[in-house]
Amino acid sequence: MRVLLTGHQGYLGTVMAPVLAAAGHEVVGLDAGLFADCVLGPAPADPPGYRVDLRDVTAEHVAGVDAVIHLAALSNDPLGSLAPELTYDINHHASVRLARLARDAGVRRFLYASTCSVYGAAGGDELVGEDAPLRPVTPYAESKVRVEDDLRALADGDFSPVYLRNATAFGFSPRLRADIVLNNLVGHALLSGEVLVLSDGTPWRPLVHAEDIARAFTAALTAPREAVHDRAFNIGSESNNVTVAEIAGQVAEAVEGSKVVITGETGADPRSYRVDFSRFRAAVPGFDCAWSVKRGALELADAYRAHGLGREGFERRFTRLAVLRASAEAGAVDDTLRRR
Repeated sequence: MRVLLTGHQGYLGTVMAPVLAAAGHEVVGLDAGLFADCVLGPAPADPPGYRVDLRDVTAEHVAGVDAVIHLAALSNDPLGSLAPELTYDINHHASVRLARLARDAGVRRFLYASTCSVYGAAGGDELVGEDAPLRPVTPYAESKVRVEDDLRALADGDFSPVYLRNATAFGFSPRLRADIVLNNLVGHALLSGEVLVLSDGTPWRPLVHAEDIARAFTAALTAPREAVHDRAFNIGSESNNVTVAEIAGQVAEAVEGSKVVITGETGADPRSYRVDFSRFRAAVPGFDCAWSVKRGALELADAYRAHGLGREGFERRFTRLAVLRASAEAGAVDDTLRRR
């Protein structure tokens, strides 16, 4: 297939592009480039692609494409809350517009990167499946719900949208993110000796490695149409449903000499849910996640040490909010965000 991969210069896209290429697909990237320089270690070899804001995509960008994998978004809760109107403009409106252009150009499969954050305030210890009520509590998660709803209206006999609700990502990527929970805790442990948890540690978090996300999307790309058409799938594994305190404990084991410090200063996070991931395994037989939390923590610790992760990079270069603020100061994003 000729696959348009949006967000190919992001945390997940940088991992996914070579996985797609190894499976025999021709990958064309599309990215605004805001995080292209957030590189730890050797610079990755990007596929050919377009440097364009998602809101400026035209029919030319989807011409001759067999499938679209849509990762590009303003990603994470603090960033989304900084300027909610910008999050909705990019994550929601521009995403639906891209899907319409793709459908009109004859693209047959559209894989949308949604999130398990749509279950936000689910609560309880029962596993949450894809048919559970959606209770987003942030603009980021709400934008994902809106896109799923609008893509369903576009689904027809020729255009198959698929909604892959990723668990919280973790693991090393050449374009690092240090603002997601496991990556953050490992970095903080290496730099300070403390695995610092600001909540009370009780919320449940489903986790999934970036490489497992890439493998899931690659599998969904060629799965039989009847198995995936217009369906939502949670992406992850039940064994990686863990509390924040349990994540911290795994990190402390991976980073020798570190200790867990739970301050509880932010209280109990209302976002807490355990997720059922069995639907995707049933739809795509043979797929399962390969990465555990412990293995991911060890991988990150080794990579951080090998590439010389320092405090400046950890705090400024590899957190989405800090990078976007720096881009705003340089005049690279909208006046809406600069005024914030």
